[in-house]
Amino acid sequence: MDYGETVADAARREAAEETGLTVTLRELFSVYSDPQRDARGHTVSIVYIASADGTPHAADDAADVGIFAENGLPVPLAFDHGRILEDYFVYRRTGRRPAA
Repeated sequence: MDYGETVADAARREAAEETGLTVTLRELFSVYSDPQRDARGHTVSIVYIASADGTPHAADDAADVGIFAENGLPVPLAFDHGRILEDYFVYRRTGRRPAA
């Protein structure tokens, strides 16, 4: 997030920079802030559910890009991103959000 930028604007900008996609944010899903989630230092991820237009392509500092089904995710995923995706898939199936 850049200084003076809203979280929502940062999410849309980062999606465009990393994937070339134009995203429409649908809802705020969750915030991940466990100090141990990234060995490099304390980071916070604010996760939105969004829809996207365009054809994804790796850009900026993304090495690769892809579209995956729940049962076809690449392994390993960085940091706690596997947990974030599992929380999302549980939410899609049950409507239950992750505990704060």
